[in-house]
Amino acid sequence: MPQERRWRVWMGRIEAVLFASATPVGREDLARVVGQGVSVEMLIEDIQAELSGRPYDLAQVPDGWMFRTRTQFADAIKVAADLGEQPLAYTQVEMGVLCAIAYHQPIDRAGLADIFGKEVSRDLLARLRFKGLIASGPRAPRPGAPHTFVTTETFLTTFDLQSLRDLPELELMADPAAED
Repeated sequence: MPQERRWRVWMGRIEAVLFASATPVGREDLARVVGQGVSVEMLIEDIQAELSGRPYDLAQVPDGWMFRTRTQFADAIKVAADLGEQPLAYTQVEMGVLCAIAYHQPIDRAGLADIFGKEVSRDLLARLRFKGLIASGPRAPRPGAPHTFVTTETFLTTFDLQSLRDLPELELMADPAAED
């Protein structure tokens, strides 16, 4: 088989595996469908180039690659799925707690209370844990060695991050009253 035809077959195999999977597919799994010694990364790049202008793209996530719908089509998906007014996003409080954990992990409930000026409910933390966005981290070096919280691979995938280094930079806002 000519090299270009073989390359197209390999691209098709990778695309089919990714399309059929609801979860990210890692490099090793993709290499098995095209054979060792084939550049999975180059095949992915060619597939991504062909998807330009499509309503979905092929995104690299912490555990591999997966198809993702482009954000500008979220409203169409919401209508088609008949979700009505059901919110697809997280509450402001959930997002605040997730951000605090992401930027300050590992962090315990006392640390979260210091940030928010009040206790963060165990129920809220349980919901975030149930959604797979946070997990238990190492014990805190405080009296009683309380549990800490850290973000998970699911958190990274959900928010389209490769690693925590991809979090936006926190801009320290100067207190306007302090400048007087």
